[in-house]
Amino acid sequence: MSENENTSVFNTSIFENVRRHAVRHLSHIQQHTTNLHLDERIYSAEEIIGPEFQKIVAEGPTILVFADDDPLANFSHDCRYMLYDGVTGEFDREIPAQFPPYTATRPSTLRAFHEPVNFIESKHFPVKPPFQGPVILPDGERYAILFSGMSNKRHLNDMEFLFRTMVDTYGFKKENIFSLSFDGTLNTQDGVQTLWPGDNTPYRINIKHQGSRSALQSAFDELRGRLKTRDELLIHTNNHGGWDNVSGSSFLCTYPSWSQYYATELATKLASLPRYNKLIVMMEQCHAGGFNAPILTHSTAAATSIAAAAIESKSSYVSADGNWDPFARDWIAAQARHTPFGGMLAFNPDADSDGRIQAEEAFAYANFVRDPRDSPVFNESSEAGGDITLGQEFRVFGWYPILVEALRPHYNAMSVSDYHAVMQKIQPELHKLASSLEHVSETMRREATIKVAALITTTFGKRPRDTDVAA
Repeated sequence: MSENENTSVFNTSIFENVRRHAVRHLSHIQQHTTNLHLDERIYSAEEIIGPEFQKIVAEGPTILVFADDDPLANFSHDCRYMLYDGVTGEFDREIPAQFPPYTATRPSTLRAFHEPVNFIESKHFPVKPPFQGPVILPDGERYAILFSGMSNKRHLNDMEFLFRTMVDTYGFKKENIFSLSFDGTLNTQDGVQTLWPGDNTPYRINIKHQGSRSALQSAFDELRGRLKTRDELLIHTNNHGGWDNVSGSSFLCTYPSWSQYYATELATKLASLPRYNKLIVMMEQCHAGGFNAPILTHSTAAATSIAAAAIESKSSYVSADGNWDPFARDWIAAQARHTPFGGMLAFNPDADSDGRIQAEEAFAYANFVRDPRDSPVFNESSEAGGDITLGQEFRVFGWYPILVEALRPHYNAMSVSDYHAVMQKIQPELHKLASSLEHVSETMRREATIKVAALITTTFGKRPRDTDVAA
């Protein structure tokens, strides 16, 4: 037997003994709640184990077992590094941690061997979301920052749902949406994603930048030169976060090495922005509630609201199938008025029946249907902060029903993606018509009805029959 074969057998034997000890080391409760992963390699002396800021260093040749004590929570959350002698396999010590033992992508050597908590397979039949008329915005621009640093597929899925809602339902301009995630592609810690689980179609979110500190700072710097007094800004943060008990501050994890972006840093960037109209914030990461007070204090917007998935001291959690973060999914669903699969909501989030989903209404819905492990928290600068919507007020009330009547048959007969692609072509003309109708009379209303119908017929084609429904 060669030396390499001897080493392989030796390591296999040691690893098997390490596995046995790690499982026996679990309490009765942990046997059913803790996932164990063995890193099938030997760490050398002085080698850093896990993210550098945790300051966990191998004192000699070391074998690592990663014990995840809360597998359905986003990081940071309680976990442990169980360290064994790399020569004898004897148990050395156990170190409490908050993050997994890798930086960007999970290494192939880290394999689960005891996994009582796992994602369940779920099947949903996607249906077409209910028709909603387009949003016409005659006043002010809207911008958005969607950020996810150390992304898992669930974080990308949440952002895709929000991106589609902003573009399709609320008419956001794609060029006004700053999408930052992981390495700047559809890659995640779970690998490259291709089909969004909401309707099994390709991802549409336009990710151009990494989920890094520098990219997030640059997005704020660019907005500093673009925001004007009538504008609105949406900030959504996802992925993982933590709480620093030394500084007493929450932080957001950034790519590529779980580095911390503190609430105070984000607040400083917000304070550097010019005066603008509205700021609406939704944060999904663990310990997100620690951002609420700094954001309210430093916002330069006339009205501000912030919804967080968890209070400062607690984690946020994952859906049972691993595809979503429940709070983000449900907050976005309230804004969209349908689930990611196009289905009905538990109830109508529009509590005051004014046709708009306000920030406080989206939070109220997500909070009511929340995962019981989450601890959502909401704050507003004023009543106006709670009333912020992703759309803006229509100057002419009669405009909306005209559009709904003319567009609904086309929506019913086309696929969602094709419909919205065609809608993008006529938005400029619809904006012009909206401006001309600011002081509409009944006579002008009748004329506008004819113009809208003609414009839509020219662009979409002949009006479909009510029985024509897209597959």
